[in-house]
Formats: sequence, C-alpha cells, structure tokens
Amino acid sequence: MPLSHLLLALAVVAVWGTNFVVIKVGLGEMPPLLFATLRFALSSLPLLLFVRRPAVAWRHLIGYGLFMGLQFALLFLAMRQDISPGLASLLMQSQVFMTLLLVAVVQHERMALPQLAALAIATLGFMLIGWQSFDQSHADVTPLGLTLALGGALSWACANLISRSIGKVDMLGFMVWSSLFALPPLLLCTLWFEGPAQLAATLPHISLAAWGAVLWQAAGNTLFGFGAWGWLLARHPAVTITPMALMIPIFGMGASSLLLGEELQSWKLAATALVIGGLALNVLAGRLSRRG
Repeated sequence: MPLSHLLLALAVVAVWGTNFVVIKVGLGEMPPLLFATLRFALSSLPLLLFVRRPAVAWRHLIGYGLFMGLQFALLFLAMRQDISPGLASLLMQSQVFMTLLLVAVVQHERMALPQLAALAIATLGFMLIGWQSFDQSHADVTPLGLTLALGGALSWACANLISRSIGKVDMLGFMVWSSLFALPPLLLCTLWFEGPAQLAATLPHISLAAWGAVLWQAAGNTLFGFGAWGWLLARHPAVTITPMALMIPIFGMGASSLLLGEELQSWKLAATALVIGGLALNVLAGRLSRRG
C-alpha cells in the first residue's frame, strides 16, 4: 500500500475515533435527539442533488436509514450524561460481534472456533465495563448509559446486516440517501420528547462550535469517512484495510483523555486491551478462513 493511502486510512480512523469527543461538544449545547436530527439532515438534504442514488432496493435504503438513525439517537442519549466519550467509542465496537451473532442466527452461518474465542475475549472487556457501571464512585458510565450504548451498537449491527445483503455499492451514495429516511422518525421524536418550546429556545443560541460539531458529523464522519474508506476498499483488499479500524477506540480513548480530561484508570485500560484483543483475533480468524 502506498504511504499516501496508508495515511488516508489512518486519517479516516482518527476522524471516526475522535468523533466521540466532537459529539460531546455538540451535546453540551443541544439536546440529543435534536443533535441527531440535525446530523442526518446535513448528511442528506444538501447532497441529494449531487450524489446519485445507489442501485439498491428502496427497502434497503429505508431499513438502513432507520437503524442508523436509532443507533445515533441511542448513542447521543447515552453520551449526554451517562457514558464518557472514550468508553462510548469502545462499547460501540461490540457491533462487530453483534453482527456476527445476527449473521449466525438470521443467515445460519456458523461461527468458527477462533471467532467464538474472539467473542469471549471481547465480552470479558464489555463485562468489566458493565461491572464498573454499578459502582457509583465511577461517573464515566452508568447502567443506563451502558444499556443505551449497547442498544446503539445493536442497531448498528442490524444496519450491517442490511449492507451485507446488498453487496458492493457506492457507500457514500448509500449513506447519503439512507440518511434521508432517518429524518422523519428522528424529527417526530425530537418534537414529542424534547418539545417545540425547548427547540425554539435552543436553536437561536447554538454556538459556532456546536454547529461545527453538527457539520463535522456530516462532512467529516460521513462524507470524508465513508467516502475515503470506500475509495480505499475499491483499491486494496479488505483484509488490508479493515484491520485499521482496530485503532478507532484507541483514538477515541486518547482524544477523550487529552481534550476532555477523561481519566484512564487501570480497569479502562484492561477493558480496552480485552476488546481490542478480541477484535484483532476476529480479524485474524477472517484472514485464516479466507486462506483456508
């Protein structure tokens, strides 16, 4: 892989990892459901005229959009005050193993022994976080935050199941067009749960920094992230590119510690090591199965 392509892959992973800090900035000034609504509005509406609709069934676009909308709604609700950005970046990686389990249940694909071992290792890390959530001396995660974040990861896994069924498509176009269908339910939930009065009081006072956080969700996380990732996957084998994603929680934890002062206690480092170890073993298992 050329150095420029390697640097591009690292840039995408850095954007996705540090995005959890950006989310925290946005949540400091706007309620979570409004934030999610604005995120998907900017990810779709300004781009529909310029990005061609991918050649997939409408049901796939609708289903993917609904699950991704639910994912970010639950994640933003969790991050409002019930989980730190670093731990959120780590817990969201559970979507990898949830996807494997859904594929096994829905599509009847058996998990190989190394994949089961990877799942067991990562589960120990998630259980460690869950155990700490019941310790009231830790403000970094609560049982509610844990539940919401895992719910968001499950929604992401359901979306993965849809994207897996459609094969190779223009992922940027797929993200833009599917984002459109996340908007109606998110807007309705925003109006119902957060209320028109709160929205009217919030919108005029959102700072440039918070609007920048919303824009970053659309331009950085979606357009650059998925666009560049799809470009790289079109030019290199998936086994070369996908292992880079192992660094997402590393960037997430590091950025949250450096920029927001999140403490990296020994239990967090242990949980991170277990989860990344499980993810790495899962990637290795995929490589071995393809060679076999």
